[in-house]
Amino acid sequence: MTVVGPFGLHVRDQSLETDVQLGLAAVEAGLLEATKSDVPFITEAAQHLVRAGGKRFRPLLVMLASQFGDPDAPGVVPSAVVVELTHLATLYHDDVMDEADVRRGVPSANTRWGNSVAVLTGDFLFARASHILADLGPEAVRIQAEAFERLVTGQILETAGPRDGRDPVDHYLDVLSGKTGSLVAVSGRFGAMMSGADERTVDVLTQYGERLGIAFQLADDVLDIASDSHESGKTPGTDLREGIPTLPVLRLRAQAAADGKPDDLELVELLDGDLGDDAALDEVLRRLRAHPALEQARQDTVHYAQAARATLAPLPEGYAKSALEELCDAVVHRAG
Repeated sequence: MTVVGPFGLHVRDQSLETDVQLGLAAVEAGLLEATKSDVPFITEAAQHLVRAGGKRFRPLLVMLASQFGDPDAPGVVPSAVVVELTHLATLYHDDVMDEADVRRGVPSANTRWGNSVAVLTGDFLFARASHILADLGPEAVRIQAEAFERLVTGQILETAGPRDGRDPVDHYLDVLSGKTGSLVAVSGRFGAMMSGADERTVDVLTQYGERLGIAFQLADDVLDIASDSHESGKTPGTDLREGIPTLPVLRLRAQAAADGKPDDLELVELLDGDLGDDAALDEVLRRLRAHPALEQARQDTVHYAQAARATLAPLPEGYAKSALEELCDAVVHRAG
């Protein structure tokens, strides 16, 4: 059993391992090529997060999904580059919106060069992704456009907040379906579609990606509270400090509203206060790490990962399917 890729997936078959490793290496080369510019400064900024590394979760899913057709088909690697470029572009924009200082263990682009450069670099990556996508055909362009619309809609819904009377947790899960689930779903879809897999398999892997993507983001929500900088690659409590309503916080608020326990109400008050002070943030993190809301969010992560695993039932047994099941376990493991 071999660990493949920065995400740490365990692969039990030498042939599958070789295919995935070669595919991911080709994606890495493609990312570097796609982020080159005639302007050296643009190259430096565009490659900032590429060179910082990352889990390459979406390209990994493309490679695994392609195993249900021809993994060497010419559209597989370029489609993986497209989804990762799109993801990277959103990170540049997210860090501006969140005023983040660290991303993937390095200073964020907005910290290093300012907000304007970070936003424009994200736009540059979107443009390069579109250029590659154009060579993959009109159906691929349409799929990516629909996913991007969902991604942006999810971001807007997060910013706007739930409408009156809407359960904040339900609203948040809708947000994640768009913000994260949409692009992970496209990863599964592109891998299967570009490899020539049948329509049923493409549908299964699209649904799998959607559910796994939500589980992946819920694991990130847990990590924002439970991890240290070394584990997550970003400063713990970044989402808390920026007032982003992650699932553990929403679970806490719901419990405080329902039970009215003084300790919970006090913690909610601390969350609503000024967390710009490191000592205040550390206190909130300490208390949230010991609160049942964090464990509840972990269980939510497990639920979506199990739902993703169940989606795979119609696929033929084999090492590729086992690897996709392992991916569900890896997501849950990230959440502890």
